[in-house]
Amino acid sequence: MKKSLILMIVTTIAVSLSIQALARDAQEIYNKTCAACHAAGAAGAPKTGDVAAWRPRLDKGMPALLASANNGTGAMPPKGLCMDCTDEEFTALIKYMSTAK
Repeated sequence: MKKSLILMIVTTIAVSLSIQALARDAQEIYNKTCAACHAAGAAGAPKTGDVAAWRPRLDKGMPALLASANNGTGAMPPKGLCMDCTDEEFTALIKYMSTAK
């Protein structure tokens, strides 16, 4: 009984650590996918950290921004360059890019 409990605890901890290791943070994703356009404002993309450029977009609400990220807008193709991003990751990316640096 005691060995089973210890094994279960160790397994739970190992799974938890594995899940945390797989989680990507916004800056990591941004550097790999978004920076190509948003760092310089290429093709009309709002620059990262340019609060004034992001304000009209943010005023539309997060659901509208997520729709733009998923479906594409202007020169940005659907999903931008992050084909495996989730809505949660896109939300984090939008918050990251729209905040003054």
